[in-house]
Amino acid sequence: MTVTEPAPSEAELERHFEHTIAKDQRIEPRDWVPEAYRKTMIRQIAQHAHSEIIGMQPEGNWITRAPSLRRKAILLAKVQDEAGHGLYLYSAAETLGGDRDDMTEKLISGRQKYSSIFNYPTLSFADVGVIGWLVDGAAICNQVPLCRSSYGPYARAMIRICKEESFHQRQGYELLMTMMSGTEQQREMVQDAVNRYWWPSLMMFGPPDDDSPNTAQSMAWKIKRHTNDELRQRFVDMTVPQAEALGVTLPDPDLAWNADRGHYDFGAIDWDELKQVISGGGPCNTERMERRRKAHEDGAWVREAAAAHARKQQQRKEVAA
Repeated sequence: MTVTEPAPSEAELERHFEHTIAKDQRIEPRDWVPEAYRKTMIRQIAQHAHSEIIGMQPEGNWITRAPSLRRKAILLAKVQDEAGHGLYLYSAAETLGGDRDDMTEKLISGRQKYSSIFNYPTLSFADVGVIGWLVDGAAICNQVPLCRSSYGPYARAMIRICKEESFHQRQGYELLMTMMSGTEQQREMVQDAVNRYWWPSLMMFGPPDDDSPNTAQSMAWKIKRHTNDELRQRFVDMTVPQAEALGVTLPDPDLAWNADRGHYDFGAIDWDELKQVISGGGPCNTERMERRRKAHEDGAWVREAAAAHARKQQQRKEVAA
């Protein structure tokens, strides 16, 4: 006679989940997880995916105006990479039960966010290089630890994304080195771009630790491994020597090496500006969302055609069976 063992209770499932986290092992799609963990992961992955998709716009704006065929090809490849990153991440969110149409609708309606940095304009081609250097550099600081995130599909997606983001950063820095060895006007363009993007890049790490409501739980679940302020400090320490090698001045009079701490001190960040941008009051919030909404509407026929084709293929399989 076959004996069927009773299904584990929720308390037992919870203990197994906590044990998996404590052992630094990965949570996989078929594993039981608390609803709060699932919602947190979907929110974080969706926000990351939205950022990759919206992040195509600022640099995509310069594809047709790139100064050479080589720069155009580099920029096209980078924007294509960002689209791929968004697709990896939406797929990772779907393994948790997230619905891609629902996530897109929440983005377009303003109920889900994306990185505040993409609400700033790209006023010159030097901005493309500075985005590669500073913005992608900040993203790498944020994302490399996510390769060890507790959720397996997210962590594995981040490995490939980080490799490509590292390449993007090198491309941006190489562009800036080229411009800094050019004319005085080109050097001024680079410095202007650095002046505009430095502080927003520091804001990319999120609010300070004492004003970050999600950090403690995310670290307890090992979704993230470092606090916002730790990652921000790491980025500053990494970037200052790069700026010196490049020959630009970071726009912070309080920036100075602190031998006692073994880190650079830096000035106060305007958190009111971050809150304003996140709330939809940034320079390009409206433009970014209008373009994303239009792209979604213009692509409706493609989604409908793909769905019709899938139905037809399924019907043929059923008839053949």
